[in-house]
Amino acid sequence: MTRRIVLTLLYIFSLTNVFGQTEEAKLKISHLTREFYIYTTYSTYEGNPVPANGMYVVTNQGVVLFDTPWDTTQFQALLDSIKIRHNKSVELCIATHWHSDRTEGLEYYKQKGIKTYTTVLTDELSKKNNKKRAEFLMTKDTVFTVGQFSFEIYYPGQGHTSDNIVAWFNNEKILYGGCLIKGADAENLGYLGDANVKEYETTLKNVQNKYLNPTYIIISHSDWNNINSLKHSIKLAKKLKKKNYH
Repeated sequence: MTRRIVLTLLYIFSLTNVFGQTEEAKLKISHLTREFYIYTTYSTYEGNPVPANGMYVVTNQGVVLFDTPWDTTQFQALLDSIKIRHNKSVELCIATHWHSDRTEGLEYYKQKGIKTYTTVLTDELSKKNNKKRAEFLMTKDTVFTVGQFSFEIYYPGQGHTSDNIVAWFNNEKILYGGCLIKGADAENLGYLGDANVKEYETTLKNVQNKYLNPTYIIISHSDWNNINSLKHSIKLAKKLKKKNYH
């Protein structure tokens, strides 16, 4: 009888291990192209787990990070994963607007000696809303060159928030749209509590007209493999504007 109990307990323990390993990882890293990677963390919104995508690029002078993990337990995990995978450290981090899914790790990364950046407007809103703030501030659209890569930070106008910015890698035709752009299968523009519904369509069109024929469009909360996300978001914004102002 004792042997049967022991075997039963061992069987239950083995099942627990198997099923425990199938749990959703808190940090997911996917290869985009060349030295570009998408990282995904998760948080709970209205009772449901929501993915938040960021991006990083591995240069010969270190790693450039776009936005920070939403999950506060993954700040160091992301740094460690990058170090193990690429044997490089994160040198620069840019947050694309003031919401927590973009800025939550800024203070932590600043303490780690990483250069953190936002726009002046994002900093003002972060201070007003008691969010984490960056060490360095951009006063205008800025071109960064880090190692072999150059990219432009562009403020297209108010949309998801009044301060949302995008990043554009011209040589690679990669557009990092953050939360401004929604998924190609999205039914709506998501959270609009800090949005400018009237200007959203114009802002998206500014991005579309400035950065022609992107190869990749990276967005925050949906699948980033569908290149139609920007066009679809413009349609949603146009529809929303008509609903509210006609």
